[in-house]
Amino acid sequence: MSEHPTTSWQAMQNGTVFYRRQQLYSILGKLPDLGDYIIAGCRYGGPLAMMRDNTKLIAVGRVTPAHAKSQIQVYSSAGEGLLLFSWDHGRIIRFGWTLNEQLVVLNEEGVYRVYDLQGEYQQYSLGTEASEVGVVDARIYENGMVALTGSLTLLEVKGWEGARPMTLANPNLTDPPMSWAIIPPDSNISRHVEVLLSVENTIYTVDNLESVDQRLSQGPFTHLSPSPNGKSLALLNASGTLLVISSDFQRRMAEFDTLNVPSAQGNVKQVEWCGNDAIVVTWDSLAVLVGPFADTLQYYYVGSTFAITETDGVRILGTDVCDLIQKVPSSTLSIFRPGSTSPAAILYDAWESFSQRSPKSDESIRSIRPELATAVDGCIDAAGQEWEPYWQRRLLSAAKFGQGFLDLYDPTDFINMGQTLKVLNAVRFYEIGIPLTYAQYSYTSPTHLISRLTSRNMHLLALRISTFLSLKPDVVLKHWASAKIMRTRPVASGTGKDAELDSDDEVCRLIVDKFKQLGDVEVSYAEIAKRAWEVGRTGLATKLLDHEKRASDQVPLLLSMKEDRLALQKAVDSGDTDLVYQVLLHLHKHLTLGSFFRLIEDGGEQLAPASRLLQVYAREQDRDMLRDFYYSDDRRVESAVLALEEASHMVDPSARIAAVKSAQKFFSEDKDRNFEAKMMDEYSRLLTLQQQLEAEADGKVVFFGQSVNETIRTCIVNGMLKRADKVKSDFKVPDKRFWYTKLYALTEVRDFEGLDAFSKSKRSPIGYESFVRHLVEKGHNKEAVAYVARCDPPKRADLYAECDEWRMVGKECKDRGDKAKLEQLRKKCPNSLIARELEQIAISMK
Repeated sequence: MSEHPTTSWQAMQNGTVFYRRQQLYSILGKLPDLGDYIIAGCRYGGPLAMMRDNTKLIAVGRVTPAHAKSQIQVYSSAGEGLLLFSWDHGRIIRFGWTLNEQLVVLNEEGVYRVYDLQGEYQQYSLGTEASEVGVVDARIYENGMVALTGSLTLLEVKGWEGARPMTLANPNLTDPPMSWAIIPPDSNISRHVEVLLSVENTIYTVDNLESVDQRLSQGPFTHLSPSPNGKSLALLNASGTLLVISSDFQRRMAEFDTLNVPSAQGNVKQVEWCGNDAIVVTWDSLAVLVGPFADTLQYYYVGSTFAITETDGVRILGTDVCDLIQKVPSSTLSIFRPGSTSPAAILYDAWESFSQRSPKSDESIRSIRPELATAVDGCIDAAGQEWEPYWQRRLLSAAKFGQGFLDLYDPTDFINMGQTLKVLNAVRFYEIGIPLTYAQYSYTSPTHLISRLTSRNMHLLALRISTFLSLKPDVVLKHWASAKIMRTRPVASGTGKDAELDSDDEVCRLIVDKFKQLGDVEVSYAEIAKRAWEVGRTGLATKLLDHEKRASDQVPLLLSMKEDRLALQKAVDSGDTDLVYQVLLHLHKHLTLGSFFRLIEDGGEQLAPASRLLQVYAREQDRDMLRDFYYSDDRRVESAVLALEEASHMVDPSARIAAVKSAQKFFSEDKDRNFEAKMMDEYSRLLTLQQQLEAEADGKVVFFGQSVNETIRTCIVNGMLKRADKVKSDFKVPDKRFWYTKLYALTEVRDFEGLDAFSKSKRSPIGYESFVRHLVEKGHNKEAVAYVARCDPPKRADLYAECDEWRMVGKECKDRGDKAKLEQLRKKCPNSLIARELEQIAISMK
């Protein structure tokens, strides 16, 4: 049977508050002498990082190898070794822990590395300024860091992704502060980091906007320690007085003289908070808990100690033990405090009586019937506060007993607490070494615990906890797969060209089978493949990518791996046009033009969609690329069409002629395109002739770019009749087309004499009816009449009518004796006078 919970209780504040010391682990002989080491502890039951303090080894001479190789050792709270690595990258200024249990190590040149618990790291820098002036000190918190440079300026880094440092307000220091600390953004009302600097007798508070002198007079302070919630400060001055004040420096809450501690020897080692209510001051072999009213509790240890502030207590490591000192939770106090009459205490007593078959049980239940639900909740919460499974079970049994008397009680909290305690007991086991309290577990979340276990490569436990808590196992499996890749190495089998890396196939099969075994979880194979590629296993990465369902995840990694053809093939297969364009543009940027086109051409039908999309893009955005693509693929006709299309938009005559000749050359190289080649040859000759015509006209007449017909028309309109005849002959313009063109042109310039001479030059190939109709259409009726007599006799009457020459209509009909035509046209005459005249002619024809 375990000791009663009250065995480790000690009273403060006249018995109204109790604190307890819970031994978490016995670590005798597991850790070196803590007094010889510089130590950084991780909160929430996290590990310790230790580095030998070289200054304690020096007796005389002060000759220190400034860049001597240092070793950093990482232990769990149970004293189990987790990591050991050497450091030879300059003198270490500070190291500390992130929220995700990554160790940050900063050197004097402003270079810092973020290590995981497998020894892998990412390296970043505080910038050139920090590198030039050096870094003299730093404070590392869970989500960032503040560094003090050699020029006494403060640089803040947010997050651990290598963000650019931000310079805080200048405190105008002349010397480094006696001591300093920071209040993290999540504990500060302004949500910005706040730096506390002990300067002379006062404290300066510095943030990103201003530096403020708080005008204290009891400094200098050798220790500054903000409470976990950021609302209070513990200050220890050089004369040994411990002050507790509010973080806004408006209230003084306690004062304690550390020199009056009788068992204390030497200087104070640490000033740390025990939750948010009390302060632990440590010396060699002694830890003193100072309460809000300056009352104290003393805890003795063998050898040096190291204290780590927790949100609900303080973890203290000694030579032989790891303890947790914390204020006794209210739920535990209400049940186990001697003489307690709280409903939870009565329920617990009732359960004990029931277990002993005592009738007192029923009487106790009746007495608290109205508060029974509250009592059940109290027992459930108290179970979560206990470390020993024995007392956890008893308290939960009491809660279950009380539930039996309630008609409407939601058992969710009871079930959740049972699950949570199973998880906590598993991770508290010394081989795991994460002494997480229920309050810390609730604050950090189960997923955070899972990530902590995976970072230690405890994948089986993490997977079982995920399954037990109904959490997705994706994170665990992803980390497990990455770790599997790291631990295995390719093994060559066979010789020469037949050698294959069996290990890649084996590892890929193991990973895929494991994922399928767990229901084909939503783990991105691309992320795992990326890890394989990063460690130099390209073959394995490619095999894993074949199992990735999302092409948008496959393709970027394939491009990074230089698997260009496969990336383009996957993009085409996905049917995602944007993805295909992304690959094409990437390849065009990173490959030589020849290699780029060859890749697409060699793809055949499989990459035909990519080829078509490339042409669409190039036609709109990059004509030079399209021209090169057609040329490389020996597409003569497409090249010719492109050249001709470009020529149509060109303004410069010489450039357009060159483009047309280029098109002619491309067409001529295709035996099936002789006609097109001939047309291009004629077009270039026409453009050349048009240049000459413009030169003859001193640039006053525009010919360039016109068709043959338009060129002839422009010549005639501008009196260049011989040139028009030459164009006709040079380009073998048919007579009919030439006559129509000249008819229209002469009519346009009203050169009716020239038109008459042209009509008499030879027999018209278009007849003279065309002359009449065109002149009438253009409103030249009188001029049109002269040509009617040359037309066919049967049509003359109608043509005269169109020319509005009605008397000539009557005469023509009378001469031909065509009374029917006369009657027909009489009905169309414009007025009655003409109608009577035509009627008289008709009568005379009887």
